[in-house]
Amino acid sequence: MTPKELLTLGASELGFALSAEQTNSIFIYLTELKKWNQKINLTAIRDERDVLIKHVLDSLSFMMVLTPSPGLKLLDMGSGAGFPAIPIKLIQPDIEVTMVESVRKKASFLRHIIRTLKLTGIEVQDKRTQDIPDSFRNIYDVVTARAFADINMAIKSGQPFLKHGGTMVLSRGPEESIDVKKLAMYGIELEKRIDVTLPFSDYKRAIWLLKRI
Repeated sequence: MTPKELLTLGASELGFALSAEQTNSIFIYLTELKKWNQKINLTAIRDERDVLIKHVLDSLSFMMVLTPSPGLKLLDMGSGAGFPAIPIKLIQPDIEVTMVESVRKKASFLRHIIRTLKLTGIEVQDKRTQDIPDSFRNIYDVVTARAFADINMAIKSGQPFLKHGGTMVLSRGPEESIDVKKLAMYGIELEKRIDVTLPFSDYKRAIWLLKRI
């Protein structure tokens, strides 16, 4: 199976039909990721097949619980090399995305990808989550995170950015659990958890959908 077949068939298994343009953009992104990864440590996963499954398809799995509409505002905490924010933006170009990444070299890579792919409606905040200005609070429809702290800290950190009724989507290891008592303290309720085995692998993830009440 070629890398392109793995991506398109894997996306199809998750419920998405990628266009030729979207597929091409993802591979341009991954080519740049590979180049930059030789200079700075963007991701420890370097094998192309693993990157496609454990980064790109994992990012696309967020869309199993999201129904984006044009103008939706999404904030991604701890964006790192751009997962899941950039794959989500590539398949939903009409949403507004803020990526939060405090490591300056990684933030520089994210800005490079935005320029390379000529993306609009997407920005990078090279700050720690707790240092983002108050003007970013209570305005986002969706907050996402993958490898950001532990799950309960991710919920605590992301809650202030959500508007009332907004949702948080977290992709975590299946062994993690949520402290339900703390959810009420943060004004958050659990909507659902979906357990996913990523296509063409035995890599298991748990997708948590939470709502600010």
